[in-house]
Amino acid sequence: MAGKIYTRTGDKGKTSLFDGKRVLKSDKKVEAYGTIDELNSAIGAASAFIKVRSIQEELEEIQNDLLEIGSSLAVSSTLPVDQLSKRPEEFEKLIDKLTKELPALNQFILPGGGKGGSLLHLARTITRRAERRVVGLSKSENIDQTIITYLNRLSDLLFTMARFVNHKENRNGSLRASEKIWRKK
Repeated sequence: MAGKIYTRTGDKGKTSLFDGKRVLKSDKKVEAYGTIDELNSAIGAASAFIKVRSIQEELEEIQNDLLEIGSSLAVSSTLPVDQLSKRPEEFEKLIDKLTKELPALNQFILPGGGKGGSLLHLARTITRRAERRVVGLSKSENIDQTIITYLNRLSDLLFTMARFVNHKENRNGSLRASEKIWRKK
């Protein structure tokens, strides 16, 4: 039988890092890898509502990447994440490919649309927060720059994916998936 999921060791607001050091749960390192974990969950939730198989597959790859990033941050901030070095360029190519199928974007849009698109917009904002947390951590610890570049490009990709998913759903007759233009007051 598996061990218990609860340990009670965090009941007083502290947690253990990989090396055994006890820190507050508000520690910059814990904030960084915790936000990566939150992002991973948000992407999983978005994927559950997306019917475009190629997007689902890419999101699963991203979830695997995020586990690598979270592990790197938790174990040692200096641990390189070599397997991610090509991902920002791959993201750019996918962004360009998806953008070709989208209407031109000449105005700001409101985050939203259908379920999948809306959750991708939410994941995008969590990505930006994760990026801020990792950048903050990089001021006190050596962080593999690939992680910061990856997160920056990922937010662009998630924005484009949200638009793409909403566009596909709207073409299939779901008016809730259409983009809403920001109206300046």
